[in-house]
Amino acid sequence: MPRLKALRWWIIGLVMLGAIINYLTRSTMGVAAPTLMGDLDITTEQYGWITGAFQLGIMLQPVCGYVLDAIGLKWGFAIFAGAWSVISMAHALGSSWQGFAALRALLGLAEGSAQPAGMKAVATWFPAKERGLAGGVYNIGASLGSMLAPPLVAWAILTWNWRAAFVITGALGLVWVALWLRLYQPPDRHPALSDEERGRIAAGQEAHLTESATRPAILSLLRQRNFWGIALPRFLADPTWGTLSFWIPLYLVSTRGFDLKQIALFAWLPFVAADLGCLFGPTVVLWLQKRGVSLINARRGAFTLGAILMTGMMFVGRVESPYAAIALLCLGGFAHQTLSVTVITMSSDLFRRSEVATVAGLAGMMGNFGVLIFSLLIGGLVASVGYDPFFVALGVLDLLGAVVLWTLVRDPARTAR
Repeated sequence: MPRLKALRWWIIGLVMLGAIINYLTRSTMGVAAPTLMGDLDITTEQYGWITGAFQLGIMLQPVCGYVLDAIGLKWGFAIFAGAWSVISMAHALGSSWQGFAALRALLGLAEGSAQPAGMKAVATWFPAKERGLAGGVYNIGASLGSMLAPPLVAWAILTWNWRAAFVITGALGLVWVALWLRLYQPPDRHPALSDEERGRIAAGQEAHLTESATRPAILSLLRQRNFWGIALPRFLADPTWGTLSFWIPLYLVSTRGFDLKQIALFAWLPFVAADLGCLFGPTVVLWLQKRGVSLINARRGAFTLGAILMTGMMFVGRVESPYAAIALLCLGGFAHQTLSVTVITMSSDLFRRSEVATVAGLAGMMGNFGVLIFSLLIGGLVASVGYDPFFVALGVLDLLGAVVLWTLVRDPARTAR
């Protein structure tokens, strides 16, 4: 195989493509929900349990992270991606809310591998100064996948039916698995990696985060304040993404009077803004570092800026114009990914490479626990109180997350001096 220049960026592009498929398959339900619920007589409360089942499954992210650390990124990610693709296609057979809840739980378990896999790839393939941008690039996959879902799923429903949408998105995942197995190898064995780039990657790794031969001890990780310093902000922040992915199409239909074609035209816009946030967060970090701010403090600063921007979400339910509401949702998507990519990347700054996937999985479990609680509250209360209180809550939660991040996280590089 010929040597490729800047191979690490090709690798993260391949990981990003996997994330696109991951978030496309998980977002299919949210876009299809108004049609599917009417077809099968599923209530809003029952839909809340369906989304909750997905969150219960994805809360097992630590299992995914541990498997990825134990058997390696190549085969671990391929197994999980193949599983989520087949499970997504099986949604086409669903006929009751209980059946969908079971499928969503299994899908959540398999799809929980995406973030630990992405962070493990970033920690393995990139020197420290590039990890923020690399994390932003692969996290664009989350936004792109969610962005592609409204037009693609609406097209499938209008052309065939909602069942076809699940088959199409699942089949795309199987194509990606074949690409992954063909193209991915770790840096020490990749035939297209030049000696110069391999040396650059190795030289840019922090000494205090060197690889360990032992498997990560989960109880030991749970006793570390740095773990809770990134896990609790994720618990507070991730409900925003769950709301954008699973509830906004229903909100636009029930409260703003949108039809399926309007959802296809507008529901993807917050995810375009989220793409920009994936790049804006790392840019803020680099800007602060160039002015003498340490890496950890720069990441905390970028998170705080995103939390301040998130306060715009408090007004989504209060503006009269549906287009103003879309604009505020776009601001929320931008702000969320600004802070989310920042705190997710911190697992590779604070822990050894052999621990990164496990830590990312545990922190992801906390984030998805937050989404679970928020989704069940929306499903149970939205009929009586409306969506407005939930938008207000989303505007406040990340400010609390910023306080936790500044209070708990300690910079291991400074501690080691």
